[in-house]
Amino acid sequence: MNMETFPTKDQLAEATAYIQARTSCQPTVGLVLGSGLSPLAEDIADADHIPYADIPHFASSTVKGHSGRLVLGQLAGHSVVTMQGRTHFYEGYSLRQITFPIRVMRQLGMQTLIVTNAAGGLTATFTPGDLMLIADHINFVGMAGHNPLIGPNDPDLGPRFPDMANAYDPTLRQLARRVADSQGIPLQEGVYVCLAGPSFETPHEVHFLRQIGADAVGMSTVHAVIVARHMGVRVLGISGITNVHSSDPQRPQETSHQEVLETGQMIAPRMIALIRGILKQL
Repeated sequence: MNMETFPTKDQLAEATAYIQARTSCQPTVGLVLGSGLSPLAEDIADADHIPYADIPHFASSTVKGHSGRLVLGQLAGHSVVTMQGRTHFYEGYSLRQITFPIRVMRQLGMQTLIVTNAAGGLTATFTPGDLMLIADHINFVGMAGHNPLIGPNDPDLGPRFPDMANAYDPTLRQLARRVADSQGIPLQEGVYVCLAGPSFETPHEVHFLRQIGADAVGMSTVHAVIVARHMGVRVLGISGITNVHSSDPQRPQETSHQEVLETGQMIAPRMIALIRGILKQL
């Protein structure tokens, strides 16, 4: 696959046509589900399921907890297209491959994207199981020279230099806070920092990330948000805090992917309720 020309309009059209031939759903809202959060897709009514492996030019997820399929149907009064699991930079894919599904979701009609993830907490007041509304992000992968917009820009898709001042839509964030309050769901708010992974962070790295203002750390999300904003899609981001990192090298706290998945299952019911409430008021 030629990374200089990927994705082309022909590839986008081919993937979009494949999906449209297998569903009557015309989605206006997109959902991206992170580690352990696949149960969110089970609430979708009149659902059509399409494995990533079957869709032209889609990369397949190789990570446990990521089902690897699109689910299209009805949720809380909206037609939605849901990524039940995602692919990651650390799996060996280019960022253009990783974000190709976001491009296709826009071609299908998506106007609003709700992206979720499992993240490690950096703020001492966080506890495993918390939900964190993403107010902003720090893109370390991008600072290291990897951005999904690097390469030729197609002005039909978006501008060469997209603004990221309001990457996470202020109106949607306000709506999320209002819904959380009405449902009695505690909702933290903070800055998400994206690292490449797949290794978890050392205590000194955790200390550094705290010092620069990050509240949660993960290995995804930011690339999808950049591409969505490039295309003019509104974005709401929510992290499920699966563990809280220690920055004390004398008292390191080990982290495992199994822990992330187990806490994700605990988070899922509240995440479902929150997203349903947000959709009802969109």
